[in-house]
Amino acid sequence: MAPFTVVSGAAPYLPRANIDTDVIIRIERLTSLPKEQLGPYAMEALRYRADGSDDPDFILNRPTFRGAPILLAGDNFGCGSSREGAVWALQGIGVRCVVAPSFGDIFYSNCFQNGVLPIRLPAPEVEALAAACADGAPLTVDLVRRMLIAPSGAQTPFTIDPLRREALLHGQDDIGLTLRHEALIRAWQQADRAQRPWAWPPAPVAY
Repeated sequence: MAPFTVVSGAAPYLPRANIDTDVIIRIERLTSLPKEQLGPYAMEALRYRADGSDDPDFILNRPTFRGAPILLAGDNFGCGSSREGAVWALQGIGVRCVVAPSFGDIFYSNCFQNGVLPIRLPAPEVEALAAACADGAPLTVDLVRRMLIAPSGAQTPFTIDPLRREALLHGQDDIGLTLRHEALIRAWQQADRAQRPWAWPPAPVAY
């Protein structure tokens, strides 16, 4: 994964609550497309008209917000099923960070495993950021300092689990974070194998 340190750019606002993972990406798209090709289908029920053309009233279709790296969202964003493809679809349209009052729990965890930063902020603070960025002025997300910086320079701190922050800063998922301690793991395995040989399977026999 690409490390996440500081991201700056346009921040469109989707105030609708309870945008679920089926809205973010329909399940049938996940059965026929690789993750790298999901972007055109992200939020397709909202982005496109019945004839398949772009809906110009949908904020992500406006030239100012196409490819925006930050998404400001309503309450309970990413609720619904556990599909990891919802995060992949958002990445496919350029999203690196989602700011919302609350998230679906599994979606929230899936973000960290795929290099997307989910930030929880009270609704009034999300609305204030949306107003400040309504014309496309850039919002900055500084994970190093755990700070959101509005176009005016006003700063809003946010909280994040220290281990998850560390993983994002280094572009690692949970497995990558664990493997940073590979030498300690192997040392423990060797010591435990010596103390409890009966607990370890025999080495495979080469033929």
